[in-house]
Amino acid sequence: MLISNSANGAFLVLGAVLFAVLALHLGTMALVLWRRARRAATPPNAPTELPFICLLRPVCGLDPFDAETLASSFTLDYPDYEVVFCAADPKDPVIGLVQRLIAGFPDVRARILIGEEKITANPKLNNLQKGWVATQAQWIAMADSNLLLPKSYLRELVATWHDDTGLVTSPPLGDRAEGLWGAVECAFLNTNQARWQLAADALGVGFAQGKTMFWQRETLEAVGGLKALGRKLAEDVTATKVVREAGGKVRLVDAPYAQPIGRRAARAVWDRQLRWARVRRDGFKSLFALEIFNGPALGLAAALGLGVMLGAVLPALIAFLVIWYGSEALFARAMGWGEGLRDIAAYVLRDTMLPALWLVTWIRPGFVWRGTVMGAEPPAQKAPPKASPPALEVAGV
Repeated sequence: MLISNSANGAFLVLGAVLFAVLALHLGTMALVLWRRARRAATPPNAPTELPFICLLRPVCGLDPFDAETLASSFTLDYPDYEVVFCAADPKDPVIGLVQRLIAGFPDVRARILIGEEKITANPKLNNLQKGWVATQAQWIAMADSNLLLPKSYLRELVATWHDDTGLVTSPPLGDRAEGLWGAVECAFLNTNQARWQLAADALGVGFAQGKTMFWQRETLEAVGGLKALGRKLAEDVTATKVVREAGGKVRLVDAPYAQPIGRRAARAVWDRQLRWARVRRDGFKSLFALEIFNGPALGLAAALGLGVMLGAVLPALIAFLVIWYGSEALFARAMGWGEGLRDIAAYVLRDTMLPALWLVTWIRPGFVWRGTVMGAEPPAQKAPPKASPPALEVAGV
């Protein structure tokens, strides 16, 4: 009887784990599809007022798609905006590209500011500070340089803003992957990370994503400006907390904006995902602890255990994998994110990496980003930092 009760208990535990893992996987996809259908049925009213907006874009180094992504800053269907590019290093090769783009679109108000004010341990915030100070705009959209902006970008940000909004944001959507590891990067970005962020937004619990952050100036300046966003490893984590502490909501636009991926190496994908995992651990430790359920590892183990107990190991494993990856492929197709044999192979590689990323993140919290060591806490300063030289404006219209 003792053995029978023990077996029954193990069966119930394994069944509960299997149910929880599949419920999260299928439930988040259902939430995203419901969110999309709901918004399509009741699209937001076009805003009656379109405020002057500063599009603030940090640039650093030259990437393969920069000419295209940065050029998208100049072709927006919006009546009154300016573009302010920010570069920290006067020798950065991207500066020449930005200058050529500014010259090529003389009808768009644009300029590039060079220099760095070290207000935080975050180099991106230090780079953006001069642009935040220089613009007179009361509405500021911060967009990473590798984001491809649609013509409707600024209109969509404004339309997503409601009276209770503190920040409008969007996860990136991996696009134009080349090779298997480029597809793995998209597998992380799209049907995993974007899925979770859009599902959370469907429940009214939005999380900021640094690729796009649309602010009303007074909201951020009330808590200390860009310097306040440097309290954590990543500015989007602090942005989420700042907005919630002020009683506002983080809202996501209807659909993510494209980030061209191109070709990636396995090590580059690992390093990038490990960095983001450490950011999530630093900012939302309890939620990150639950990320062990993000992926099929626990569910696969539970299905294996149940298969052993039922004497049907192979059918149990096959059924689980068909449900897991079949539903993800159907979800990707429904969202227009593509699916095929390469993508399914990428899903498997991604899910193989997830448990390892989770474990390694608990062991070491810090990381290096663009040559800057970023730990769980900003390094202590023995003396106040020296004043930074004023930003240099080398081109403008």
